[in-house]
Amino acid sequence: MRILIVKTSSMGDVIHNLPIIADIHAEFPSAQIDWVVEEGFTDMLRLNPQINRVIPVAIRRWRKHVFSKKTWLEIKAFKLALKSTHYDFIIDTQSLLKSALIGCLANGKRYGQSPSTARERLAGFLYHHRFAISRTQHAVERNRQLTALALNFRVPTSAPNFGLPRNELVKKIDMQLPEKYVMAFHATSRDSKLWPMGHWVSLGLLLAKKGITLCLPWASDTEKSRANIIATHVPQAVVLPKSSITTLAHITAGAQAAVGVDTGLVHLAVAMDVPTIAIYTDTHPDLNGAYGGQNALAINLGGKGRMPEPSEVFSAFDRLGTF
Repeated sequence: MRILIVKTSSMGDVIHNLPIIADIHAEFPSAQIDWVVEEGFTDMLRLNPQINRVIPVAIRRWRKHVFSKKTWLEIKAFKLALKSTHYDFIIDTQSLLKSALIGCLANGKRYGQSPSTARERLAGFLYHHRFAISRTQHAVERNRQLTALALNFRVPTSAPNFGLPRNELVKKIDMQLPEKYVMAFHATSRDSKLWPMGHWVSLGLLLAKKGITLCLPWASDTEKSRANIIATHVPQAVVLPKSSITTLAHITAGAQAAVGVDTGLVHLAVAMDVPTIAIYTDTHPDLNGAYGGQNALAINLGGKGRMPEPSEVFSAFDRLGTF
């Protein structure tokens, strides 16, 4: 059986879709599963050994260079890559017009949400088989339900298995790190989702008293500046070197726990069964918050208009039971 999954972005959405791979293999152990994803997330998906082929798409980049010859050559190559295989099932869990159109480029029957429940109504008309999936449940459950209906098996009730082997990823850490550390994902795509630097400092000081080091990743100059300011006030805090998603996955896999704002890296920590606290300040976590897997706890704090205090976050570490 050959299956194509279409879920291109964003990072958190892609991670919330990972449990369907384990669900499929539990029912069909010999299934060959390919996945279309934005080029920036290909390395992350390759951490899952049960995905046969990761097919990159570059819609975000192509939009910026729509008149470039290179862009159209890449689009042609992408179409050929999709057409080269006949799929028994093409499952679009994204339910957007762009993802539905990607499915139309592939060779096989398409499965997705009905117009009444698709994120973009028009997408629902482009599938051969359509299912009404309630949007009042968490994204992980929506994805698992759609996949089960498409492949005609019972919707799993077990905790999700994200398929990222934490023990194997830890072995690939290639830098000196503290004996006990917590990953602090302090940066996010929108300023309204940030947690104040003073709160990070207060949390770091509380953790330092327990002998736990705060490790601070960054990806831009602004994020590096934030990390440096936090580290200046927190004993033994470590500002990590600029790293790829893959490298951060390895480092995070070795952490005692992770804590962070509404960002994809928090979901990556959860997917590796790292005990995680997710801090929400401008969004509700009910439908897209951190969702714990089979072997670790994920705690969502705060919400739209409710910012957690450092003491509340620190107390949540006791519930994680990591130290």
